[in-house]
Amino acid sequence: MPTERSAEGPKCTWVQGPIIVGAGPSGLAVAACLADLGVPSTVLEKAHCVASLWQHRTYDRLKLHLPKQFCELPLMGFPPGFPKYPSKQQFVAYAVSYAARFGIRPLFGCAVRLAEFDFGGGCWRVMTESGEVFLARWLVVATGENAQPVIPELPGVERFAGRVIHTSSYKSGRDFRGEKVLVVGCGNSGMEISLDLCRHNARPHMVVRNSVSFKELYPCTYDVMQVHVLPREILGLSTFGIAMALVRWFPLRAVDRLLLVAAHLILGDTDRLGLRRPKTGPIELKNSTGKTPVLDVGALAHIKAGKIKVSTHRWLALPSLSFPLPSSWSASQGGRDSPRERPRLYGRIMPVSSGRFEILGRRGGLLASAALHELSVAFAAAAAALTWCPLVTRAVKEVIRTGARFVDGREDDFDSIILATGYKSNVPSWLKGGGGLFTNEGLPNRPFPGGWKGEKGLYSVGFTMRGLLGTSSDAVNIARDIYEQWNGGAPSSKGDDVQDRSSPALPAPSSAPRTSVIRSSNRPT
Repeated sequence: MPTERSAEGPKCTWVQGPIIVGAGPSGLAVAACLADLGVPSTVLEKAHCVASLWQHRTYDRLKLHLPKQFCELPLMGFPPGFPKYPSKQQFVAYAVSYAARFGIRPLFGCAVRLAEFDFGGGCWRVMTESGEVFLARWLVVATGENAQPVIPELPGVERFAGRVIHTSSYKSGRDFRGEKVLVVGCGNSGMEISLDLCRHNARPHMVVRNSVSFKELYPCTYDVMQVHVLPREILGLSTFGIAMALVRWFPLRAVDRLLLVAAHLILGDTDRLGLRRPKTGPIELKNSTGKTPVLDVGALAHIKAGKIKVSTHRWLALPSLSFPLPSSWSASQGGRDSPRERPRLYGRIMPVSSGRFEILGRRGGLLASAALHELSVAFAAAAAALTWCPLVTRAVKEVIRTGARFVDGREDDFDSIILATGYKSNVPSWLKGGGGLFTNEGLPNRPFPGGWKGEKGLYSVGFTMRGLLGTSSDAVNIARDIYEQWNGGAPSSKGDDVQDRSSPALPAPSSAPRTSVIRSSNRPT
């Protein structure tokens, strides 16, 4: 049918099947599962290629952190010749072949500006940045949880004389050869980029990017680098694979304890390196918060050798007593210096750095701080009970022209700053009226495996916080659900000023490389 235009509005295109926003692994997986069932779809992608995050916003040395069998998309495995941990380039080649195999032809350069449900027409209305409007009965949000970089607010960053980049712009350590680099963030990306910098003769210094409440010791927040570091393999077997097998037979917390014992035997005590383990076990933490444990690929050995610096200071533990502070303390309360203030000791720890002792206390419900500048006064009354706590990381307080100033007052010079601060969902910026499927942060309201389906034909894929395994599970469920409606329900009204255009035919592959995992014996015929 020829294109129809409205004198008052944009061009509208009716789409047979669902609109899928995003041509990353998540969007491709849904489109492939639908194609396998004979359901057409239209994939909108703002970039000019599939898997654009993998192609353009990842570093060169990146490899899958999990064995390839845990990273396959539905219906098609990796080529037999691929290694156990495929490289970035191999995964991109796999994604391109996957799209070709299932006849997926995304509409590239189509950045979505707005998507909302049209109650009058009973369909989803999706508008692109160019002003074109697509209408469909179903909408699949496949932009994922890593749609846009998280850029933290670092006071003074505009004054920094060097370069500041996010890991999405980092390619190789050769661009930083000989430099002293501040890496902000301690996740898998921060660890691996620090390792890459070392191998190109740079000098990385890794710091925590946010604050973690240390409530078991103190009534306030201090900066603590809390992260689970696990070996990628245990006795030659994938740590993730071992965990997946064990959780089928044992309680989750028991499996976590086994993993932590193995990690301690293989990697040693990471607390001594300033990498404090959270109280919650690695698998339980991943399931409840989505925070992924670091799978060590060599960075920990470089930290132990001092090639990767982890900025830390040590804590001095005090007994759980309340006693007046010596007269040599200078104290402040409410931001004002008050040498006569004598806050009571409320906690059991204080940081020690540069010969300066610090402690926090409470009086009248107000937080007061005091600093001891004379090392000769060493809490003689409590000397017998003093103990040393593990190292705690120093967080960045602000950026200065030559480097960074940390929360303990120290300053250090750096040539460059790399923000390994992760990514976030961009769904709230373009999806309106999500029917409660998404939170304000753009993540599903319901935990996995129940967060893939919303109301009025809205679906989400790639937001499970469980990697490509979770993506594949959601893609299969979405395809089945749409297929049942495709065969049993009437299409929504097309409304006014609409061009009738189906996606190009998307036949199922004549010889799929793997047995279909989405067909069910009780599906409609």
